Amino acid sequence: MTRVLLISVRFHDGRYHGAGDWPPSPARLFQALVAAATLPGLDTEKRNALIWLEGLSAPTIAAPAARSGQNVNLFVPNNDLDAKGGDIRRIAETRGATKRICPRLFDAAVPLLYVWRFDDDDSQAKCVCDIAGSLYQLGRGVDMAWAIGEVLDEATAEEQLSIYPGPICRPSQGGNDLALDCPDDGSLASLEVRHKANAKRFTRINRKTTFTNAPKPSFRAVAYNSPTTHLLFELRRTTVHGAPFAPGPLKSAAALVLTLRDGARARLEAHNGSGVVEKVLIGRDATEADKALRIRIIPLPSIGHIHSDRGIRRVLVEVPPDCPIRADDVAWGFAGLEVAAPVLDEETGEILSSPVELVKADDDSMLAHYGVAEKRAARLWRSVTPLALPEDAKRRRIEPGRLCDEAKGGKERADEQQRACYAVMQALRHAGQREKVASLHVQREPFHAMGERAEAFATGTRFSKHQLWHVEIKFAETVSGPLLLGNGRYGGLGLMAPVQRVEGVLAFRIVDSLAADAEPLQLARALRRAVMARVQNEMGAREELSVFFTGHEANGSTARRGGHAHLAFVPDLARQRLLVIAPHVIEHREPFRDERDHLDTLARALSEFNELRAGRAGKVGLEQVKINLGADPLFAASGVWTAATPYAPTRHAKRNGRDCLHEDVRQEVLRRQLPVPLAIEEKGPNLLLRFRVAVPGPVLLGKTMHFGGGLFTCGTQQHDHV
Repeated sequence: MTRVLLISVRFHDGRYHGAGDWPPSPARLFQALVAAATLPGLDTEKRNALIWLEGLSAPTIAAPAARSGQNVNLFVPNNDLDAKGGDIRRIAETRGATKRICPRLFDAAVPLLYVWRFDDDDSQAKCVCDIAGSLYQLGRGVDMAWAIGEVLDEATAEEQLSIYPGPICRPSQGGNDLALDCPDDGSLASLEVRHKANAKRFTRINRKTTFTNAPKPSFRAVAYNSPTTHLLFELRRTTVHGAPFAPGPLKSAAALVLTLRDGARARLEAHNGSGVVEKVLIGRDATEADKALRIRIIPLPSIGHIHSDRGIRRVLVEVPPDCPIRADDVAWGFAGLEVAAPVLDEETGEILSSPVELVKADDDSMLAHYGVAEKRAARLWRSVTPLALPEDAKRRRIEPGRLCDEAKGGKERADEQQRACYAVMQALRHAGQREKVASLHVQREPFHAMGERAEAFATGTRFSKHQLWHVEIKFAETVSGPLLLGNGRYGGLGLMAPVQRVEGVLAFRIVDSLAADAEPLQLARALRRAVMARVQNEMGAREELSVFFTGHEANGSTARRGGHAHLAFVPDLARQRLLVIAPHVIEHREPFRDERDHLDTLARALSEFNELRAGRAGKVGLEQVKINLGADPLFAASGVWTAATPYAPTRHAKRNGRDCLHEDVRQEVLRRQLPVPLAIEEKGPNLLLRFRVAVPGPVLLGKTMHFGGGLFTCGTQQHDHV
């Protein structure tokens, strides 16, 4: 049975002056234990316990988050006598030196944890615990500390690590991320040799005093927190010309994992042994500590575009840095696996369907959509495949506001959602996610129109359909991917995707003084002039406004770049507000790099925009408000959209006016990155668009869209033209 030696170290002050990386290395703790053991004298029992400790594998370290303190310069004599031939009598000739000290600051209430695992008798571990009780410092002489040693079972130790408020550093077998010195066989003996040599640093030879450095202690460097290896594969029909993708259905993610897992196991067992493969690939007989060693197979549905069908075309294989199977061996085990056998005609032998195989991917851009890329961390995450939540989750208090729409659907549904939220918090702890959660939302329905309901994923799995939930999590800080949660995170479920929300809609509620006969076009033009003036003031008089704000090129001509690269100024008088909408929101795409900079400038310029002078429309009082894009009638997803303001065609009608109008609308819809509408109908003075699937707003079409023309609202309700 695996046991755990846990040493908790607490500092008297939340400062650490020791040199080297943070956290303090296990070698530093070992030296502090040796110093504590020798206070009354290093007897045989303590010596044997320290020799036993130096023979253990490198420990897991949990340390509080630390930051650098203020630099302090100390001016001291230079004690380097090597430049003077080691003659102690010439020490006065050495110049003064500057000693720079920069302490690390942390919360003194949070202890450092060092966790060693062992399988033999715990008598030596108990002796180390007694030695830890005599520890008095860790680091430099000013870093006063004390320690407590405990012998625990593995499950209890992992539970303590799961609730630890700081980062966890685990050793690995390779990598170059963070190297910490750890005790090794012979470390105690080397410390004793160094101690004796320090007592004889000064020797008298031929009437001269010479200085000799003591030998350095013997430790081994161990890599901590080395990056996980990501192996990306694609599902392709390899015998067909061009090897096209062979997408699988989204709800079959768990079945795909089983197929790939069994195929890779058959290959890897021949070279790594069935016991190792069963533990790290299948998870059989794996303990809590083995979770950090397990290989994870992650089917990646296609996402990132509004029209993505979410078919599974790629598979990501994660190999932890301390996995006992090498990453290149894992890549060999998965490459070329047959996912689907060819279908043959029984009579003629003709190949009706070519085989589907796993092929190494050349393009890894899809990983960015799951947060596996530099600068792709996000606070808001939504499930692509549902989470299999633990049914025995303990009820914990969730702060008000953490559960959205908890009363929706009645008390019974609200209670079910609340229980699911408790389970999500437990799933986060099980997955090692210790970031603070700002809000939670659970539902059975998918968050994307092309997704699948949570219950559809239960077929062929060990999970009940009642355990499966789609989840939206908003963290207090940004989190990087891939993020997998729940009991099915090793079986193809619980995959989350970041929602990169860039604010592109500024809304201002009309408070007062709007004239009754105010014209929308007059308001839109006044709003445009006010925005340009405030942006110019923000940028400075010498900076020229870009087409993003003006809609005009540098020579003054109207921008005609094919796409809409400038702001739209939309009076939404039906809801008594004015909107400033960015071009990437209109075209349903990600903003370009320069657009992100312009949006920051725009937000600063309009931060205190509370009055609009609009001529005959009056001196309008404004108040900036936030809108819920998912529920707003101009931005929510809908299959039917009705024109709220007149549509102005981009081209003149020539022969058949009606057909020309419909074709003009269809082309405008395509320019907005929206699907082709099933029908374009004329309902009196209004246009009505019907789509096969629900599409999100805004729907702004036509020649006058940048001033609020061609504005559509979701649903079939009629609106008076304003």
